[in-house]
Amino acid sequence: MRLSSYFLPVLKETPAEAQVVSHRLMLRAGMIKQQAAGIYSWLPLGFKVLRKLENIIHEEQIKAGHIPIQMPILQSADLWRESGRYDDYGQEMLRIKDRQDRDLLYTPTAEEMVTDIFRSHVSSYKDLPLTLYQIQWKFRDEIRPRFGIMRGREFYMKDGYNFDLTKEDALHSYNRHLVSYLKTYERMGLQAIPMRADSGPIGGDNTHEFLVLAETGESEVFYDSKVTDLTFGDRDIDYNDKAACQSILDEFTSLYARTDETHDPKLFAQLPNDRQKSARGIEVGQIFYFGTKYSEAMGAYVADDEGSKMPVHMGSHGIGVSRLIGAIIEASHDENGIIWPEGVTPFHCGIVNLKQGDEEAEEACEALYNSLSVLGLEPLYDDRNERAGGKFATMDLIGLPWRLTVGPRGLKNGVVELTNRKTGVSEEIPPEKAVEKIAHVYRAVKVGDFLFN
Repeated sequence: MRLSSYFLPVLKETPAEAQVVSHRLMLRAGMIKQQAAGIYSWLPLGFKVLRKLENIIHEEQIKAGHIPIQMPILQSADLWRESGRYDDYGQEMLRIKDRQDRDLLYTPTAEEMVTDIFRSHVSSYKDLPLTLYQIQWKFRDEIRPRFGIMRGREFYMKDGYNFDLTKEDALHSYNRHLVSYLKTYERMGLQAIPMRADSGPIGGDNTHEFLVLAETGESEVFYDSKVTDLTFGDRDIDYNDKAACQSILDEFTSLYARTDETHDPKLFAQLPNDRQKSARGIEVGQIFYFGTKYSEAMGAYVADDEGSKMPVHMGSHGIGVSRLIGAIIEASHDENGIIWPEGVTPFHCGIVNLKQGDEEAEEACEALYNSLSVLGLEPLYDDRNERAGGKFATMDLIGLPWRLTVGPRGLKNGVVELTNRKTGVSEEIPPEKAVEKIAHVYRAVKVGDFLFN
């Protein structure tokens, strides 16, 4: 993409209403625009990152054997009355009436609707296990929306729902989701710590939430420092293997980690002093096992070989997709702007022409642009007739992991400057070597919906 043809309305000044880093930088980088309290338009750069996260989530969900669907944003209030939850959400739930005076609500979550789909089409235990999920806009009428997309009223969310014959099977689904979520966050460049939590109005006895460590987190987190050393890397996972999933879960949750509401001071004190850590955490997802709460209330039964009916065991699993963008920025930025992890960056590198109008510089930039594009990468070429300082400031603000700087002086020596946004380290190398190095970095990274090779 050539910046002269792109819509990137960056701001030089920080809007007064922005209280946290992610909100300030998203507004300044031209990623979002507020339309009402807690409601935002997603501009091209922000929308591009949103789609990158969505693609990663889809890929990891499908690897785990989960099936995507799409449910409507508006739900019938009758389903919620049937489950007994209609009044549980209070004023957070946006209730409306249509022209026939029927009660509707704007989806905050979809346990009732997906249970209705299940009971309408599944009647035999032979159709289990089954996990359905969607990625969709949700609405919760927060009394005090703040912190930009971190606590907005409208948000983009992945919500999944498992249906299993037994509690044992449902707990395997729970474990499978926990593992798939950890792998999803790792691909996004995040260290997410799973912690036992309160289930709230969703219900159930088993629940973990996932927190990303950041100074602006909502909750204080007490944890074993060793938990941050665990990674998946290229580890293959057999999601059908119950023992393997349980083993990975045990590995990632055996190291002590709790929020301030639930931690056990005695257990925490047993850790060596150098491993006792506390920080702030941002919640970016949660998983639940709630047994037959909804299936019994709404008649979601399956029959065995002898015709006996039994309620299915269920769980739900959510990832705040739009909220994740704020969490990534909170965890990865500096005084100059965003620092995108390579797995989610909107463009894979920036190209800066130091002397627009110079024939040799323009030819070199075009050659770099074409070479990267042929490899399936997306460069952002700043071809504007702007001062070099302004171009560098824009690139730092929007946070692309790599920058190629091209100017007449370097080209006379046969080199361009390659800069790493995270480390700030620059090197002068021949253009073809720069392309090769960037390609090597992204070789194992998903690009769009295909594997870069």
